[in-house]
Amino acid sequence: MKIRTLMVLPLAATLMAPAFAQQAPANSSQSQPAAAASESSSNAATSSDQNTSARQPLVPDTHEGFWGHLNPFARKKYVQRQMSPIRDRVNELDELTASNSKAIKDVDARAQEGIRQASAKADQADQHAVDAGNRAQQAQATADQATQHLQTVQQAVTNLDQYQPSTDAELRFRPGQSVLSTKAKEALDQIADSVKDQRGYIIEVQGFAPGASQASIAASQKMADSVVRYLVVDHQIPVYRIYTLGMGNAKLTPSGQTQQTDANGKPVRPYRGARVQVTVLKNSGVEQLNNQAMATPAGTMNAPATTNQGAPQSSPNTPAQPQ
Repeated sequence: MKIRTLMVLPLAATLMAPAFAQQAPANSSQSQPAAAASESSSNAATSSDQNTSARQPLVPDTHEGFWGHLNPFARKKYVQRQMSPIRDRVNELDELTASNSKAIKDVDARAQEGIRQASAKADQADQHAVDAGNRAQQAQATADQATQHLQTVQQAVTNLDQYQPSTDAELRFRPGQSVLSTKAKEALDQIADSVKDQRGYIIEVQGFAPGASQASIAASQKMADSVVRYLVVDHQIPVYRIYTLGMGNAKLTPSGQTQQTDANGKPVRPYRGARVQVTVLKNSGVEQLNNQAMATPAGTMNAPATTNQGAPQSSPNTPAQPQ
């Protein structure tokens, strides 16, 4: 019996040794959090402002106990006490990683939105610059056109009383008559068509008749009046554009009448019988303005119309023979 008792006592001591070994580290680990808690309570105001990355690293438990590094009889509570700080740090690291990811996404979203707004403003600024350039070009073109138009107007004003022969016709009459022949009416119709819807022109009508002074003047004036009457009544040409004069038997060359020549180039003696010389004279400056006004759309100014200055228009000078 004593022998059995002596054998049981060492075995019991052997089984109790691990329990004391685990309680000793547990007491030491419990004393360390208590000291850390007292220290953190005194520095709570400063530790709350520190970044989580600046926390102190975990301090491993260096107490080996009876069994050294490996305890074959470790209990669940002992393992949980050893793993709890690690699990807390892992959870804290996950939270920190999630917070950093969210912050990165927010920064990236704000950066993308800033880039988008900056790109939109740059595109808008480019569009404004293009519009401003187009408007500047339009303004320059309008200024150039206005300058050209002003120069044309100045030239027209300068040459306002300068008329150049454009079309002429010689109408012959029977002696002592003032009735227009068919050929005379056809010649007057051509003249009226040439000045239709035109501006800046006048018509010069000069009557010539042989004979004594007063009689020839009266006859020439009567023939000229018949020509004017036909133009005004049949073609609605304004009276203020027609200048009439009975020249009688005056030997004058009417405006626009050129020296006639035969087939050999020799001068032909002018006709001295009863006749009326009709000449259309045009003002080149007013005609140019008229052409430019017709070529320019309403509200805009295009390039000025080409000038029509120079030699008078050629027209047949075939006299209308009396019937």
